Amino acid sequence: MKMPVLKTLLCCAILGLGGCASSQVDPSKYSGFLKDYSQLKPAESATGAPVMRWIDPDIKLSEYTQVYIEPSQFYPQPQATAVISAQTLQSITQYFDAALKRELGKDMPLAQGPGPHTIVVRPAITAVSTSTEGLKPYEVIPIALVAAAVNTAAGGRDQNVEVATEAAFLDGQSKKVLAQVVRKGSGKPLENDKTQLTLNDVKPVLDGWASDMRLSYEKLKAGKK
Repeated sequence: MKMPVLKTLLCCAILGLGGCASSQVDPSKYSGFLKDYSQLKPAESATGAPVMRWIDPDIKLSEYTQVYIEPSQFYPQPQATAVISAQTLQSITQYFDAALKRELGKDMPLAQGPGPHTIVVRPAITAVSTSTEGLKPYEVIPIALVAAAVNTAAGGRDQNVEVATEAAFLDGQSKKVLAQVVRKGSGKPLENDKTQLTLNDVKPVLDGWASDMRLSYEKLKAGKK
């Protein structure tokens, strides 16, 4: 390959990666899981991660004594592929449920269902799709595997793994929305487009989301937003 052509490809790859590296979910990629996106504003999670968020300014956390976590779901419903199996998809939601219960249970008793004085957490894992340097996007709902670089002499290219979530927090009795959040994170890069995704590749992301929800609750209860 001639050097000018190689440089052009590399520049395209770098520029493409810069576009994919955005830490916010593009509004055009919102899944429709939340009922209203109009009030979401850029913010930071408790650990400083960028999110899109809305919190009811009149929320009174002192009125809530327990939390009910609805089973997490994929939205829209995904289809298993050769890269992401149905078993992996199921294990992701199961692990996310366990992580949320583990973290939020540190601050509030876990309820068996919605009801008075209960915050209902309604989480979903949603799709994010991007592509780089003119390559065809490799999209799997709800996980998007993104080409990380052009093919090298060794063959193959890394695949970035991006996962997004949308969550609503409701009053367990009135069903009033108390808060909403949209965010995404990067999992462990896969070696190439034939490597199967596993739960371990996204565990740190799911753990981070769950921990941030707990820390955000603690900050809000302390009067900080």
